[in-house]
Amino acid sequence: MTVALLFGTLFICLLIGVPIAISLGVAALVAIYFGSTLPLEIISQKAFTSLDSFPLLAIPFFMLAGILMGKGGVSKRLLNLATTIVGWITGGLSAVTIVASMFFAAISGSGPATVAAIGGFMIPEMIRKRYDSGFAAAVSASAGSIGVIIPPSIPFVLFGVIGSVSVGSLFLAGVIPGLLIGIGLIITSYIIAKKKGYVAQDIDGFSMKDVLKATFDAKWALLIPVIILGGIYGGIFSPTEAAVVAAVYAFFVGKFVYKELSWEDVFESFRESVVINATTMIIIGLSVSFAYFMTLEQIPGQLAQILTDLSSNPLVILLLINILLLIVGMFIDTISALVVLTPILLPIVTEVGVDPVHFGVILVANLAIGFITPPLGVNLFVASSVGNVKFEKIVVGVIPFLLTMIICLLLITYVPALSTWLPGLFG
Repeated sequence: MTVALLFGTLFICLLIGVPIAISLGVAALVAIYFGSTLPLEIISQKAFTSLDSFPLLAIPFFMLAGILMGKGGVSKRLLNLATTIVGWITGGLSAVTIVASMFFAAISGSGPATVAAIGGFMIPEMIRKRYDSGFAAAVSASAGSIGVIIPPSIPFVLFGVIGSVSVGSLFLAGVIPGLLIGIGLIITSYIIAKKKGYVAQDIDGFSMKDVLKATFDAKWALLIPVIILGGIYGGIFSPTEAAVVAAVYAFFVGKFVYKELSWEDVFESFRESVVINATTMIIIGLSVSFAYFMTLEQIPGQLAQILTDLSSNPLVILLLINILLLIVGMFIDTISALVVLTPILLPIVTEVGVDPVHFGVILVANLAIGFITPPLGVNLFVASSVGNVKFEKIVVGVIPFLLTMIICLLLITYVPALSTWLPGLFG
């Protein structure tokens, strides 16, 4: 009865367009009021106390760092570097978009931020070079999904906090899967570009001299992931402190090195960060209340029992979880899904011998695909907005990239070494 009230209310709220944070809170409220003897104030108490977490502070600071870098000239230099590396191949602009997004992902930790920073420039440029607008926007939206896999990653921070898993290990675990997805997207864009006759960028082949020159010009930008990851694994600072260092460094480089960050940009960056973070924290708080009530009602245990009754084979269980996550990613945003599903699914997979770090990568990779699957598809909406492209055209254009990401997801799921090798090397 209680389970039906909880999930029934949640789905009804989502169907009628109630924001996800409010839907989670209302579902918990209805389930507690009609199906439990718990006091109603437990919802607000858990929502408030869940935010009293030092690791969670990494989220607003990584957001701020990404916005400052986008406004401070970092993305422009990363684009120039990407152009010298892959701009000469067929469909070079699409490959440049993907490589630049991978660079920016190693800085911002956010999928939508990567789409906005790189796609805002590259989508109009591809359209100007006679690329199909749906394809151009789909490339940027797909590449932006890598932003939550290549470290630093805001979802990895959140998963680490909820699941008591080392955030540093999760960051390392995301490197190879992120590169795998990036290479897969480049191959896909090349095949499409070859078929449709899209031209290369206006450069005369690959030149190591040009690459070295662009690398030197982008050195301050490229130092950011080195400082962040080097500081974490060198024991100099924690992931949260690394986020603060990244924000300060982004301000310093944009304001005093590149000199492209005005005080007005700084103010706007802080304003954007506050607005985005406020929304994020409301979602996290009410998601924790929802997850806490599920735990009290032993819903995760019941679901675990159902899955293990179906099969005790970890390969089959991971396949079923992947299918579930792909469906969830279509309707629920990444942060809400992480907060709700981590306490449900993590005990299930650890019980059948799956490494928690490996599962963290599987979970985030699934939800990264959710960034480009309608109807939610946040990256699709961002790409549509910054590129002024109809949403319907992007949905059609993104299908090949979606299939590529699903193939990469299966490799990540069933080849654990892709996720566990680097953490094991440095552990």
